[in-house]
Amino acid sequence: MFEKLTVLGATALAAMALTGCASLNNVDSEVSTFSQWPAQRAPASYVFERLPSQQAQPEQQQMLEDAARAAVEGAGFTLAGDAAAADFSIQLGARITGYERFPFDDPFWAYGGFGPRLGGFYGRGGRAFWPGAYGGYGGFGWYSRFDTGPSTYEREVGVLIRDRKTGQTLYEARANNDGLSPAADTVLPAMFAAAMKDFPNGGVNPRHITIVPVPKAQ
Repeated sequence: MFEKLTVLGATALAAMALTGCASLNNVDSEVSTFSQWPAQRAPASYVFERLPSQQAQPEQQQMLEDAARAAVEGAGFTLAGDAAAADFSIQLGARITGYERFPFDDPFWAYGGFGPRLGGFYGRGGRAFWPGAYGGYGGFGWYSRFDTGPSTYEREVGVLIRDRKTGQTLYEARANNDGLSPAADTVLPAMFAAAMKDFPNGGVNPRHITIVPVPKAQ
């Protein structure tokens, strides 16, 4: 099961521009996948599964599903016309966590200096937005320790695919990276693409996958 997943608010997510780890044009993610996919089985119809906490925030969850849809359907799945008849269920999770620097952060202390290190990340800030699909929680409210502004963001997405008839988990994938902006509207779709890139195979975990994000239509 994935760990607790939390993310930032919609306004902050939409307001900031893309900053990928590899470059301004690429999103470089660390990906881990685990597969029990039957050798002769092809992708078929799917439905996104929402936990009760996700059903309580349908607009936010819809944004997450929209971010993952191209990656899921690019792997060969088709959205079921009748959800009850879907062959597979797909759960999604995501988090974007902003870290803030200590007000007196000085790179001098990062390399020894005199006395204990004072630099580095000290406290975190963020806002619960999408409840995590794997033990996440809802609720709103900023929990920032300082008002100096976030300096970096950790971003993570998760995908879990199950056989709807048996409930068996067939595929699990996670992608994570960090950057100077949450950039959810462009980075999250690229991260879902990285998570699904090697489907239905597993692979060396973790491994780096680079995706060129598709600009959002105006």
